[in-house]
Amino acid sequence: MSESTTVTAALVVIGDEILSGRTQDANVAYLAKWLNEEGVQLREVRIVADDTPAIIEAVNTLRERCDYCFTTGGIGPTHDDITVDAVAGAFGVEVVYNDKALQLLRDYFGEAELTDVRKRMARVPAGGDLIRNPMSGAPGVSMENVFMLAGIPGIMRGMLEGLRGVLAGAAPMQSEAITVYAPESEMAEQLGLIQQNHPAVSIGSYPFFRNGRIGAALVARSVIAEKISPAIAAIRTAADAIGAEWTDGE
Repeated sequence: MSESTTVTAALVVIGDEILSGRTQDANVAYLAKWLNEEGVQLREVRIVADDTPAIIEAVNTLRERCDYCFTTGGIGPTHDDITVDAVAGAFGVEVVYNDKALQLLRDYFGEAELTDVRKRMARVPAGGDLIRNPMSGAPGVSMENVFMLAGIPGIMRGMLEGLRGVLAGAAPMQSEAITVYAPESEMAEQLGLIQQNHPAVSIGSYPFFRNGRIGAALVARSVIAEKISPAIAAIRTAADAIGAEWTDGE
């Protein structure tokens, strides 16, 4: 784990269908929120093709850069499901059949229906473990700090619940927002000063134009909850100073 109090994760989204636009990814936002509940901050997301060298490069880079690396997609039974093989390549190990995974598939499909194609879903990198899947017979796979999840959103979310409490997280990120109805540029200088005066808080500005009005949602985030309110109070004061209307929340 990191020496700092921040525990981080990255995600590798795998699939030609994502890059082609055929399928829209629905997992990033859910994973980010789930990780925050576990005290882990999602720091980077990469989308890579169904290409073994590309997956190996992404996994090796991100598992070193972050405390945890997640992958979604590519763990099914078809020829283009190559995530397990690529992760095995990243760790320099062979792919083997996991006896427990085979039994889970046998229980789910029945012996007669457990074809060689379906048995592919029992393959893991040598030394890897299983992630419980309450939605179907095929488990997810973990290898050290890498967690291989399904790409189908419902199954991915079920696998995440199998990891609930497993990760060594820190304090969850807390947040509070204020909406200021003024051009972002009018608040920019003061926001910079507020950020300097509140280093434990990350302040984000998200401009909008809605219902004929210009403004920005200003969000203060910190793992130290009591540090947030003073920063929000300073933003209210800055908004009042320029005569801008503001409301709490986004």
